[in-house]
Amino acid sequence: MSLAETTREAVRSRPFLYSALRAGILNYTATARFLSDEVGDDTDAISTALTRFADDVPDFHAEKRDVRVVMQSGLGMADDDPLLVVGDAGFTPDSGSLTAVIATGNVDAAALSHVLARLVTDGISVIAAAVAEESLVVVVERRDGANAVRDVELALDSVPELGGR
Repeated sequence: MSLAETTREAVRSRPFLYSALRAGILNYTATARFLSDEVGDDTDAISTALTRFADDVPDFHAEKRDVRVVMQSGLGMADDDPLLVVGDAGFTPDSGSLTAVIATGNVDAAALSHVLARLVTDGISVIAAAVAEESLVVVVERRDGANAVRDVELALDSVPELGGR
């Protein structure tokens, strides 16, 4: 694989770098140093490869999603009539001390990814999460419920459009 291909793959394997590249805010020299152990020691060549890659990636655009966000407290792990099932874990209303934040409307995997990144940035631990059809659900500790609702709403106000290869 060429240095350019290796550099592109290294950036794609780190979504934060790819997003910064798309947004036009990536420092090529600093990124070349960051990637040099993996890509190669020639930071000037890596920086040049990053500059050329930037010309090929789509510009960063975000869109506001049309959604309704609600919170449902009292969620617990149980098998009876679950609101959310992830693997073998079912989360049922009125059976515990967790909170579900539910967004309905224009949601998809990109929206879920952006919501999760926002929650992680705010230090909110996500216990379970899923998206299907027009529903997105994240399960958090009850004490984080109100902040999680705010974060979900803010995240869905600016979901980055997907950027292809």
